Amino acid sequence: MRHLLTITLVLAFALTMSGCSEDKPAAKPATKPSEQAASPAPQAPATAPAIGKAGKVTETVNAAGYTYVEVDTGSETFWAAAPEFTVQVGDDVVVPEGMPMPDYHSKTLDRTFEMVYFVPNVMVGGEMAGGAPGEMPPGHPPTNGGTPSAVKTDIDLSGVSKAEDGYTIAELYAQKADLSGKPVKVRGKVVKFSPEIMGKNWIHLQDGSGEGATSDLTVTSDASANLGDTVIITGKLVTGKDFGYGYQYDLIIEDAQVAAE
Repeated sequence: MRHLLTITLVLAFALTMSGCSEDKPAAKPATKPSEQAASPAPQAPATAPAIGKAGKVTETVNAAGYTYVEVDTGSETFWAAAPEFTVQVGDDVVVPEGMPMPDYHSKTLDRTFEMVYFVPNVMVGGEMAGGAPGEMPPGHPPTNGGTPSAVKTDIDLSGVSKAEDGYTIAELYAQKADLSGKPVKVRGKVVKFSPEIMGKNWIHLQDGSGEGATSDLTVTSDASANLGDTVIITGKLVTGKDFGYGYQYDLIIEDAQVAAE
């Protein structure tokens, strides 16, 4: 009797294990080394998550549409700024990699920061705050497929002549490969002025030359300008400028001198 019971238990165990093995994927046959080498490598994610620094807010202030936060990570402190959001001293935050702006002076705060990192957003208490991912600070001149979008204007551009020893805007676009990295001069009218964005004033200039996007020149400067002013711009021509967040400029003049006429 005991012998019969033992046989019965063994058969039941075998049937149970057989049923379990059907739920497992069938083992793949071993591949030869040559076949393994030919196998495609796993693809990396299309967009990797931004690397950030975590810490506590020790100081915060709002100015000109931005929220500035001083963050203590335990090993260092740093300042970051993002489109205005709600945060308090003591909040836990994560700040993604951003655009460093050394010796940044905020005219609104009348304060100079040794370094500020401009970022599109900040994670506060595990929740994203500030601009949507991939956004530049508010008011930043828009771009379109790597080329500045032409500003629509009602300003009369007739009678704008080329500066002596200078270029028209259309000529800058046509000769950008040869002029890249070189100082240039151009005369035009201010059709848009955006102050204090990432530590610079942004000027859109047109002179009646060019068509579509090539009729509009983007300029950064510490100088101010009034809408409709005729100005002469001198500065270094930069091509393929990438500010991150998908904002790329095919052509831009940086740190320009602005002389109103």
